[in-house]
Amino acid sequence: MEDKLNTFFSDNNFDLQEPQAGHLERFERKLNRSSNEKKYSWKWLSVAASIVLLIGFYLGSLQQPKTFDLADVSPKMEEVQNYFIRTINQELKTIEKNRSLNTETVIESALNELEELEESYALFVEELNKNRNQAKIINAMIKNYQQRLQILENVLQQIEQIKNPKIIDNETFI
Repeated sequence: MEDKLNTFFSDNNFDLQEPQAGHLERFERKLNRSSNEKKYSWKWLSVAASIVLLIGFYLGSLQQPKTFDLADVSPKMEEVQNYFIRTINQELKTIEKNRSLNTETVIESALNELEELEESYALFVEELNKNRNQAKIINAMIKNYQQRLQILENVLQQIEQIKNPKIIDNETFI
């Protein structure tokens, strides 16, 4: 083993000379100088990037037209809209949990009806943006939400009937 080490060191030409006087100080100065320069340049780059982002957000917000929705009519209408959206989302989750091969057609037809109602709701939003605070439009928007809920409740009843065919109108036949 000792012969292998001696052979290795004798075969390879290693620089075994001592560094010149002051080598360590020069090396530390170079390290400090390069690290300070990098921090300085990154600070300016980050400040410039932040300014560009702020200007971009500002210009983007100026160009986007603000849409007027049911929640923007009044705080009461905001409560109504939030109630309907929350309830519809809960019903949709319940329906998705009950999705199976037997219920697929019923669920898909209901989802198609919901899409049509959402499209008509988008038209109501456009109309509301043109003519703000029109009672007819607001009532139509609320009826749209009610129709969506009614569709979802009907689907849940149909799913229950599919899952339990013996239960019809809360009566059990033995």
